[in-house]
Amino acid sequence: MNMTHYMGLLADNQPWNLLIFMAVPVICAETIAVTELAILFTRNLNGTLRMVNKAVSIFAGIYFTGIFLYLMKTAYIPLTVNGGWKGWIDVVAVTFYLLGVVPLLGMALVDLGVIYKNKSSEEKLKVHAFFVGMFLIVAHIAMIFGMIDPSIGQSGHGGMNM
Repeated sequence: MNMTHYMGLLADNQPWNLLIFMAVPVICAETIAVTELAILFTRNLNGTLRMVNKAVSIFAGIYFTGIFLYLMKTAYIPLTVNGGWKGWIDVVAVTFYLLGVVPLLGMALVDLGVIYKNKSSEEKLKVHAFFVGMFLIVAHIAMIFGMIDPSIGQSGHGGMNM
């Protein structure tokens, strides 16, 4: 079966690429999501869960920004410039994976006080929860499209060729 570049990245250099590009960001996102739910239910904005949430959010935002910059330089830009994409499905999978930087970095910037610094704790919590939801959406789109055989979207299969 043909693989998208997304799945190819995760399959190469086992188990390291899977850990670096999937496990660490997903474990961080799940930790953020679970602690975020507990914070929303308890409204305890200063407890241990909030400290864990904040620390993991900052770490994940910085960590994924590094992944984003690395993959833009070594994969996304070269694939685009050299016409190496395997069709539109491949582009969607990789693009949505990289879009994870927006919510993850957004959460880190909120927690570092770079953005929304003059907002109340409650307003910051709303923005943070929005970023959690946004990450879940882009990550799941990346995973779904990443698992599709990219040849399905190429010409000869009724799709467009890129």
